[in-house]
Amino acid sequence: MPTEAGIIVRSTAGHDARGWFVVVSAENGYVCLADGKTRLLEKPKRKSEKHIRKTNTQLDLSSITTNKKLREALREFRGNEGGNQLV
Repeated sequence: MPTEAGIIVRSTAGHDARGWFVVVSAENGYVCLADGKTRLLEKPKRKSEKHIRKTNTQLDLSSITTNKKLREALREFRGNEGGNQLV
């Protein structure tokens, strides 16, 4: 399954491992991730696709215009560490 903008993912490697992010953009085996707190929408983190795990959840990025809205959208994933379906 190709990685598309808006998919919620979990980092599996690096200093941000186990963190929840949303894919801002994807190309050539890399994704740009933002979480609204440490990685802002204006300055996303570039990461290899092999270091993330995708979920079945996709957000509409056109409705998420601020970092606060992004944090609110990811809040349910941060609070419920064991109950989400990873692909």
